[in-house]
Amino acid sequence: MYRKLKVFWINHWLKLTIVVVCVSLIILTVVGLGMLESFYRNLTLATIPLQLLLTGINAMVFVYFYMAIFRGGLGGLKKSKIKTDDVKVRFRDVIGLEGAKKEAMEIVQLLKDRAYVKKIGGKVIKGLLLVGPPGCGKTLLARAIATESNIPFISISGSEFVEIFVGVGASRVRKLFKKARQYAYAEGACILFIDELEVIGRGRTFSFMGGGEETNSTQNQLLVEMDGLESGKHNIIVVGATNAAEGIIDKALLRPGRFDRKIYISHPNLGEREDLFKYYLKKVKYNPSMDVSRLAKKTVYKSPADIQNIIKEAALIATRKKREHIEMEDLSEAMDRIDLGLETHILMTPQEKEQTAYHEAGHAVALYFLHPTDDVFKATIKSRGPALGMVSHHPREELHTHSREKLLADIKVSLAGYVAEKIKYGTTSTGVSSDFQKATKIAHVMVWELGMGQELIGDFSAVPDNEISNSLKEKLNNETIAIMNDCHAKVTEFLKAKWNLVDDLARELIDKNELDFDTIDAIFKREGKPLDEAAKKFIEPDQNSADSQGQNI
Repeated sequence: MYRKLKVFWINHWLKLTIVVVCVSLIILTVVGLGMLESFYRNLTLATIPLQLLLTGINAMVFVYFYMAIFRGGLGGLKKSKIKTDDVKVRFRDVIGLEGAKKEAMEIVQLLKDRAYVKKIGGKVIKGLLLVGPPGCGKTLLARAIATESNIPFISISGSEFVEIFVGVGASRVRKLFKKARQYAYAEGACILFIDELEVIGRGRTFSFMGGGEETNSTQNQLLVEMDGLESGKHNIIVVGATNAAEGIIDKALLRPGRFDRKIYISHPNLGEREDLFKYYLKKVKYNPSMDVSRLAKKTVYKSPADIQNIIKEAALIATRKKREHIEMEDLSEAMDRIDLGLETHILMTPQEKEQTAYHEAGHAVALYFLHPTDDVFKATIKSRGPALGMVSHHPREELHTHSREKLLADIKVSLAGYVAEKIKYGTTSTGVSSDFQKATKIAHVMVWELGMGQELIGDFSAVPDNEISNSLKEKLNNETIAIMNDCHAKVTEFLKAKWNLVDDLARELIDKNELDFDTIDAIFKREGKPLDEAAKKFIEPDQNSADSQGQNI
């Protein structure tokens, strides 16, 4: 109690002093007026309002200039403690981050046992860095750590330190840590959460022209506050969150004694996505017969924030349709609206609609039979944005590396729309432009960067362009063209063999405009097994590259 009163006095002594002085002056004024004669007393009372007005104006002008110029008003920072009762986020509320939660629970236990840790000679961690893509729950996990450990919590964004004036950011860092030290002194510890840490934590640049001076001074001050001469007196735990690559953060921040621990947060896996859908669906009215596992399969690489947004958008769609609860159709439409944008309702001619249907049917047939990792989830000729149609496909499971066969299948699927138009009409349209861009880029990366060509191996993109001979460039480009031509030949032969399926699917698209996985699956299974012997020869790797290479693209 004594420490809390002491901190209160440190923070509010000026206000309390002003109140006492003002009350004393009022009492003395009343006493003084009572001693004057009636004429002088009335005269004094009549002039008091004008004197108060003029004094107030003068005081405001003085305070404004004093704070702005002499006290670094530009560096002012108003951050107060967030009570753990106001946060109210428990680990049970953090869904889809099971691996990260285990590490966070260990840190919470260390914070709770900080007195015992010090007793045996250990030190409480000073910094925790949360690294992961946007929307995966870094801020939510930090709030849960504060709630579970019952420690005062201060939150700030890295952008709040940045100003055009040199020294302002460093001033704000000092003020922030001063507040944190006061809370740590009163409560035993304090958590300081800095979101978007890369704004002030990126690698420092040193230039004789003075570039980056403000960011450098801000980061230098942060380094000193985290592990300076006086940093060990109080238990301040700095939790930083960033979605930038770890290599961007300055090495001085990542050394032991500053950010001691790192927790890597990734996109949720299949089971975690199911849990996320169940958690967020409980907050709305929905059809209980809905297949949640199917929703989880359709949202590979989606973050928890993405899944929450899908359900919110589905609720709006169901409301516009005057439904009493959310249906699977609403969720499917919400995914399309979020990923592809609103339907544009372009009026196409019958010929253009038919050509678009055959284009998308070519993509769908090639994807369904030839792709080793992805499934067709939807085919549509409804226009969204600049696209007149599209085939939606997702991996069956999370993949962190891609094999040569997967990349070749991506090229074949991209070229299948062009091939279908060519077979049907003997000509093609401008709708193949984006498909060619995607296929050519994949083939180029396979040869130039991933060593997936026929002869040349290495990452030639790492070599300066002027150091690569023209003959080597020609060989690399020839291998790229060879991959494109080989994929084109195989997908052409395959679609000709399966043309009855392309025809059936195109007619269904013209009739219904949009087909989901069940309808597409039913149409394709008329021909037998999803992957029959006729299709296998089109996806087997070339003899010269039978070894599958797991590479990122």
